[in-house]
Amino acid sequence: MIQVRVVRTWGSTPREQGAEMFVARGQLVGTIGGGQLEWLAVDRARRMLAEREEEAVMTVTLGPDIGQCCGGRVELAFDRARPAAREPGAPVLIFGAGDVGRALAEALRLLPLSPKLIDQRQEELDLAGPETPTILSALPEAEIRAATPGAAYVILTHDHGLDFLLAVEALGRPDAAYVGMIGSRTKRATFSHYAAREGVDARALVCPIGAGFPRDKRPEVIAAFAAADIMARMTERSERSAVPRLEAVAPSLSKIEA
Repeated sequence: MIQVRVVRTWGSTPREQGAEMFVARGQLVGTIGGGQLEWLAVDRARRMLAEREEEAVMTVTLGPDIGQCCGGRVELAFDRARPAAREPGAPVLIFGAGDVGRALAEALRLLPLSPKLIDQRQEELDLAGPETPTILSALPEAEIRAATPGAAYVILTHDHGLDFLLAVEALGRPDAAYVGMIGSRTKRATFSHYAAREGVDARALVCPIGAGFPRDKRPEVIAAFAAADIMARMTERSERSAVPRLEAVAPSLSKIEA
């Protein structure tokens, strides 16, 4: 297997430095941006496999000559490697292992996130895919209290009362990256009154989940829309949190440059 990694970029490029994919004779894992760039990289990697090469470097200009209009340039490094174990992503706690919960866990498992299915019913958890972590809990709100900072919470249980209790608990965590609840605008309005009585600000709640997409009640479709929204919001949060770190480093850099 050949690891293909973006080691340097100039101008506009489809993926950032550090993006990678792994190329085997009949399989691809990951992406460096698709299009003609990726086709050229895959072709080069498979020639390396055929010719037993160990390393290579390739620089590609993303212009009309290869049918891409990004206008930038990419340097790729090729070497024989095995995919490293994926770093665990930010935790996403999914409360409710019904059809939507299981579908959402599967959708999120393909992203750089770490979903967990939580339910009070073992028979529902047993229906989850073998690679999805599950937690049987008689007190699911305790999982929110014990969660690490920056976790996301998605509430999909079979009980509106439990949904409301969990949503209040999750909204009470100022470090929550995302709090979503399945339902309708009517359910959200009802919850807003409930939250006000509990002294909780409900404005951060996403309900219904996956809003803004076509209305389709199939579990897999709801899960796909919700997964896209969760990933977008968590990425935005991560980028925002990176700005203060860069600002903190800037004075030190200016001293070095001086």
